[in-house]
Amino acid sequence: MNDFVVAADAVAAARQAGLQKARLAPGQMVLRGALAGGLLGYATSLVMVMLAQGAPPVAGALCFPAGFAILVLLGLELVTGNFALLPLAYLGTTQRSPGAHGGPARERREVQEAEPLINMWRNWICVYAGNLLGGVVYAGLFYLAISGAGASTGGAVGDQLRRAAQAKTLAYAALGAQGWATAVVKGVLCNWMVTLGAVLAFSSRSTTGKIAAMWLPIFTFFAHGYEHSVVNMFVIPAGMLLGAPVPPAAWWVWNQIPVTIGNLAGGVLFTGLALHLAYPPHVAAAASPAREATALHAAPVDAI
Repeated sequence: MNDFVVAADAVAAARQAGLQKARLAPGQMVLRGALAGGLLGYATSLVMVMLAQGAPPVAGALCFPAGFAILVLLGLELVTGNFALLPLAYLGTTQRSPGAHGGPARERREVQEAEPLINMWRNWICVYAGNLLGGVVYAGLFYLAISGAGASTGGAVGDQLRRAAQAKTLAYAALGAQGWATAVVKGVLCNWMVTLGAVLAFSSRSTTGKIAAMWLPIFTFFAHGYEHSVVNMFVIPAGMLLGAPVPPAAWWVWNQIPVTIGNLAGGVLFTGLALHLAYPPHVAAAASPAREATALHAAPVDAI
């Protein structure tokens, strides 16, 4: 049986997922975000272990998408994916109807638009906080595990994390404004691929098909060495705990803030807005009822 879902229907299902995500309770957003942050940290630490054992970077990139696939299949919350899915849903709910100009009709439409916009920002803030909590907690646990609860520096894995933390902060700081801009651009390029992975989760009916579809763009971004804000919520704190000379201010000023800005821009512009324009809501609406049902069941609506 062919489990492929055509692009227009996959985008329609992604819109439905975005609507569901925006309606989650804040506590659920934070909890699911924390679990996702920890799982992504787990996948990143796997890469660090592989590199410490002499594996080439591309081998680590091939394995890293396991964490993304796990959190998506569990229906957890990752803010970088939500940077595209929620704008996609929001744009689909704010289409102007022909002839709606001014007067009471315009006022009603503006009131109706305000709620999903507020919900979108609420989701981003709560999920970001949850991802940060999960990443930092896992960083602390990983530090305790590889250092013997502080008895050592973590060996070769500790060396990898210290180098990574410094490369993601102090190396950008050394370049000044150019380093900050580089972090932003790497964040944009990273999340273009990550958000494509979030949408491609709806391109198949089978678990195997979903994993394969998600794996492609996630492997691509990681192999390029681009910057992912949630990955860095583990890498940099773990490196700091293991002795990397990175002040907390350097973490945020030279990485977390510019990378988050880049991730947001990449998700909103290159996936959310771009796919909205490529597959506007009326395209899915014109599909047959059978295709619409396929789209809605392509993946759990609260996933990614």
